[in-house]
Amino acid sequence: MWKYLDVHSMDLINQTRTIEEMRGVLAEVLQLDGGAQGGRAAILLDLYTHALWFGREQGFTPEQASALFSILHDTHQACTETPLPNLDECLSYFRRLLLCHCVRRPPFSIDLFSPWQAAAVEDYVQNTYFHHFKLYKFAFTPQVRLDVTLRYVGLPQPVPTPEAGQAREGALTPELQQEPEEETSPPAPPESPRAPLRTYIKAELGQALGAARQDLLEQMRGSEQRLGARLAQLEQGPGPQPRGRKK
Repeated sequence: MWKYLDVHSMDLINQTRTIEEMRGVLAEVLQLDGGAQGGRAAILLDLYTHALWFGREQGFTPEQASALFSILHDTHQACTETPLPNLDECLSYFRRLLLCHCVRRPPFSIDLFSPWQAAAVEDYVQNTYFHHFKLYKFAFTPQVRLDVTLRYVGLPQPVPTPEAGQAREGALTPELQQEPEEETSPPAPPESPRAPLRTYIKAELGQALGAARQDLLEQMRGSEQRLGARLAQLEQGPGPQPRGRKK
């Protein structure tokens, strides 16, 4: 109570007649300049103005309205102190703050709100602030960007040898002396570190395909032999039928 809005500030707010007047007075009291602070100031003004207007509709006293503002302000600070998702923690923190203003246990808590007023405040904050929790999170927390770097372990890195460099310089020097205006050809690109891996994959894939092809041929030959034997059996016809016994 009176943590952020004192008695004088609440008197100025209670003298307003419209929500726009309340918004202007609240901007002066909290020193929220929309031009200097950008869209965040406008978002906070909308949040706090509608909360205080809700308190007026509920018939809250200046003490209760100031406590409602403090609860909402501290809840918003807890929710936006980290870009990580903490919805459950913030909701529990809000309920603890509200409970501290509903139970008389000095100096830890004070019975400022009745049970039905506390239920109305909880429903209002859940349906407004926590309903748009991700939007407040996006507007008031820094964006987290992950850069993924892939590193292949075990692949050799191309290292140029000094003999190759000297040979290349010796081959290019006479051409530069004889024809200075002629452009030199670009050097050959270095061997990719993935080249040995590609060669190994191609070799293994070729062996696997060859084995699969051999198995398929053997299966086809076996099927062909079984089919030929069956056809030969059908061409010979059925064998002699056994005679029945005479009665």
